[in-house]
Amino acid sequence: MVLTADVQLPTEEELTVQEVNLGSPALRAGAFHLGKYCEQANNEFMLCRTEWKDPRKCLEEGKAVTNCSLEFFRKVKKSCQQEFEQYTNCIDKSSSLLEYKYCRKTQGAFDKCMLDNLNLERPPFGYFCEAKVIDTKRPKPEEEKPAIYPDATPYLPEDYPRPPARYGSRFHWFN
Repeated sequence: MVLTADVQLPTEEELTVQEVNLGSPALRAGAFHLGKYCEQANNEFMLCRTEWKDPRKCLEEGKAVTNCSLEFFRKVKKSCQQEFEQYTNCIDKSSSLLEYKYCRKTQGAFDKCMLDNLNLERPPFGYFCEAKVIDTKRPKPEEEKPAIYPDATPYLPEDYPRPPARYGSRFHWFN
């Protein structure tokens, strides 16, 4: 990516945030419940990234996602630490690809603990793929108008003769 003098980069203080210091097995073990718990913050961040197409404008939303993740794992540690550690250990040691299929019993114990203590139900299969309408308080960015060039090639007039394609249409099934 090429940067010019007029590109303003965020300062080190703006980018510094406490990280979620967990490994892949722990993140995979808590992924479904984390996604459900932090759904609003996550959707807000992804909407911001999609609308603005500039990650510098979404730093606050990104910090909100990180804070939500930290809050979630602190709650898990307080209420379901033993079940979470068993599930994480199973995911870590049962396969080299960190697959869930070998750990259904420990997953069930963790899911039950999450439901009983934090009132968080594991979302059904395909939940995160469903289309959702996101209500946000951020103003929508202005749509970019297509560039209009004064020396652009003019369009053909409507009455200009259009002979049929020399070798037939590539959309032969339309005829």
